[in-house]
Amino acid sequence: MISQDDVEHALEFMRTNALPLARAKAERIYLEQFRKSKKAILFSQAPESVGVGSDSRRATIADRENYAYADPEYIALLEGLKAAVEQEEHIKWKMNAAELKVEVWRTQQANARSIDAAHR
Repeated sequence: MISQDDVEHALEFMRTNALPLARAKAERIYLEQFRKSKKAILFSQAPESVGVGSDSRRATIADRENYAYADPEYIALLEGLKAAVEQEEHIKWKMNAAELKVEVWRTQQANARSIDAAHR
């Protein structure tokens, strides 16, 4: 059985973690969007040519894209995105668990009222 204290703790968790969840989601969305900008910035900074000496050739779109994806700043951005998703998902699932606890408690209360009414 879920106690009244359990429900109050769950509700308090939801109240105190609403803003952190919103911030975590905002950070994730920001990083997802910034990733596109960062790729474009790095793409534009890619060398005009690849290779050395007589093996040198004009950089293709694929070469520039590879340059952008391999850049340490882009990789660091991906690590930041990974951390943001982890944070958001952690809070979100704990929030879901708290919501489910309240729902189970409500069902238990309704069942108890039905049993009480049947015994009258």
